[in-house]
Amino acid sequence: MKKNRQEALLALIEKEEIATQEDLMRRLNAQGFAVTQATVSRDIKALKLVKSPLPGGQYKYALPEREKESVADKFRSILNHSVLRVDHAGNMVCVKCYSGMANAACAAVDELRDEQIVGTIAGDDTFFVLCRDEACALTVEAKLKHYSESTR
Repeated sequence: MKKNRQEALLALIEKEEIATQEDLMRRLNAQGFAVTQATVSRDIKALKLVKSPLPGGQYKYALPEREKESVADKFRSILNHSVLRVDHAGNMVCVKCYSGMANAACAAVDELRDEQIVGTIAGDDTFFVLCRDEACALTVEAKLKHYSESTR
């Protein structure tokens, strides 16, 4: 439940300019999470959120820039060191990895929280990404190819 709530909180601050804990609390409650201001405060601390300035002197909750960069760098590194090839068929993307590396690479893809991705499943050397439709699969395939080849 905590993980789902924190993922919902992160999705909210990525999509909306939320300035107060009360706004976060209301939006999370509206999504079915029974939270208090204290719960929101603990989640903000756990997720290391910061107040980021907006034009006009307002502020919003956001991930620290270094945190965003480190997640992207980690993602690139995992894919670059794991993925052998990426292909798609219909609305599925198939990712072939070095033996034993598919779980780590798949977990990195899950961290993207991409709305085009319905879900993933991993084996030892292969993982599959279920996308909403074939157009989404083409986009996800291109992203994964880009990240897996970006530092080679």
